[in-house]
Amino acid sequence: MSDVLYWAPIASRFGRFAAIVDAMGRLVHFDLHGATAAPIGTREDRAAVADIQQQVYEYDKGTRQRFDVVRAARGTPWQMRVWDVLWEIPYGATWSYGALAKVLGKPGAARAVGLANGQNPIGLIVPCHRVIGADGSLTGYGGGLPLKRALLTHEALHVGRQGGLFD
Repeated sequence: MSDVLYWAPIASRFGRFAAIVDAMGRLVHFDLHGATAAPIGTREDRAAVADIQQQVYEYDKGTRQRFDVVRAARGTPWQMRVWDVLWEIPYGATWSYGALAKVLGKPGAARAVGLANGQNPIGLIVPCHRVIGADGSLTGYGGGLPLKRALLTHEALHVGRQGGLFD
């Protein structure tokens, strides 16, 4: 297997993102800050990320509620467990850090969940934006709170929750 990584920008109504995939097409990283040049160790190849671009386009239109990608993010065993649970949060829903900790069988680990959530290398695709504070407040997000609010509002509208983000 090759260690080559491929990169390309991803256009979105929410801004410019970037995706990095490995030689097998598995998603390694999704940059919410829109890299403007190929990161060190990658080769630009728009065809390699074309499927991800299409899925983001469908998400933007509100016709895709779950991304269909093979994830190849690297992390600790704990981070991987948290990211796997994040993957299961339904479109248009929000969970608290405490609720995530309970699902993981660690009800007192809300802070540890928050740390792992913050290290998610494929934000948006693995929907860490759907995690909020126990009081319903927006908390940190790698793409910034304005992006988090925009994504949650977008999803709420597409599931018919026009009255508010966190109903």
